[in-house]
Amino acid sequence: MAPITSHVRSLTTYVTAWGGAGVVMATFLVRTHHASWLAALSFSVPMCVVFGFVAASAYYLCRSMPLPERHDVRTVLRFGAASLLSGLLWTLLCHAWNRLGDALAQFAEFDPGANSQLLEISPEMSLMLVLLGSASYLISLLLHDSWMAAQRLQRAQTREAESRLQARDAELQVLRTQINPHFLFNSLNSISALTSIDASAARSMTLELAAFFRQTLALSEREKIPLAEEIALCGHFLAIEKIRFGEKLSSDMQVSPSAAQVLIPAMLLQPCIENAIKHGIRPLVDGGCIVLRAWVREHWLYVVIENPMAQDELPGAGTGTGLNNIRRRLAALYGDLARVDWSRTAGKFSVEIVVPIGEETRYES
Repeated sequence: MAPITSHVRSLTTYVTAWGGAGVVMATFLVRTHHASWLAALSFSVPMCVVFGFVAASAYYLCRSMPLPERHDVRTVLRFGAASLLSGLLWTLLCHAWNRLGDALAQFAEFDPGANSQLLEISPEMSLMLVLLGSASYLISLLLHDSWMAAQRLQRAQTREAESRLQARDAELQVLRTQINPHFLFNSLNSISALTSIDASAARSMTLELAAFFRQTLALSEREKIPLAEEIALCGHFLAIEKIRFGEKLSSDMQVSPSAAQVLIPAMLLQPCIENAIKHGIRPLVDGGCIVLRAWVREHWLYVVIENPMAQDELPGAGTGTGLNNIRRRLAALYGDLARVDWSRTAGKFSVEIVVPIGEETRYES
């Protein structure tokens, strides 16, 4: 069934529209003195409604000729032949309906003329009906063709959007698998080093590591988590590293209440803390303090992580895997709206992350 006639509501609207076209045609017949109002309406309205169903068959002709398989000449011939045949068929139906005027006249109790027909159909009017029917069917073909092309384009855009979404999800999954083993490898190395030095500290680190991954697994099915939960994850990580570095490592977390509720990707800040320790705190004899500040300004979340660095540390130290992963994750989730930048000044390394805040990025506690 053609889409326009597949639902009661659309079918009612379609029939009403063609009935309106019949009223227009009846008005033309009356003003050109071809029939009275009753005769003109009795002829035009039913015939236009019937032609509406003839025109709806254009859907099947368009569907039988997929656009990629069409040839210009063959398409023009088929469309032209179908339009002409539809015009001829409708004209024959008009003649047959007109000849029923005697019965209709007796039922409606009016006398349309001596020949008991609704109106006089001259050869010129027959030709006009053929041309009108053919042109109307051709228009229906073009409209159905345009509609089907728009439907194909919409489906193609939907498939493309789904493909992009699947690619993005796959990329995020790969990035997550890169982060977790990297952190686990470093933590196990630390535990191994502490086993022969301080068994109690190694045991405490193992418990903290277990707590960290237990919480990570609980959040693994969620694409985004409140910043407060991400800070808690970083707290477990820092607790593990503080066991290793002792007084050499300290931290200062300054998170505003509004920022704590903003949703961000899980495991977004932990690589920054890890880099701050590996490339900043560890080479320093006296260690240092890692400072994390988070606040909301208008519709943006700002997170800044700072750590001291040795003066002779090379600017390109490290592979940059963690920070590059963060940049790629933000690009996959937010496009060009989010950004991550890092800079080095005298004895200090700073990372700034900016994330847009919307209705879907704010957590309601």
